[in-house]
Amino acid sequence: MQRILKYIDIGRKEGAKLLAGGHRWGTEGAFVEPTVFADVTDDMTIAKEEIFGPVQSILKFKTLDEVIERANNTTYGLAAGAFTKDVNRALKLTKDLEAGNVWINTYFAFKLQAPFGGYKQSGIGRECGEESLHEYLEVKSVVIKLD
Repeated sequence: MQRILKYIDIGRKEGAKLLAGGHRWGTEGAFVEPTVFADVTDDMTIAKEEIFGPVQSILKFKTLDEVIERANNTTYGLAAGAFTKDVNRALKLTKDLEAGNVWINTYFAFKLQAPFGGYKQSGIGRECGEESLHEYLEVKSVVIKLD
């Protein structure tokens, strides 16, 4: 909770506009109100780092290519989500985004048969699905020549 509240404070200090939330919720437990920032720019800490809390940063964009470039301009790549009615945009996003999971018109949807894991500094290997078995295997090549 303290870590998330620190990010919220940093967002305010760096000039993001707080639209909702931004405080601890309740007096018991470690809960933070859902928080929304507008006027966020790429150089702000809340746009660059994984907060892992109920904090949404809203950044404006003009083109799909700009969105892809900005989304990929990070050391992280666990997951991405987008909402669109345009199938071609959805296909371009799923192909071009550097993320281990890409959800279109939904978010945080999982199937045990589908691998889960990130790109770059977001995750090591894959969980779930056939790909998860590779974490437990060691491949060996053997060549024997009999003369």
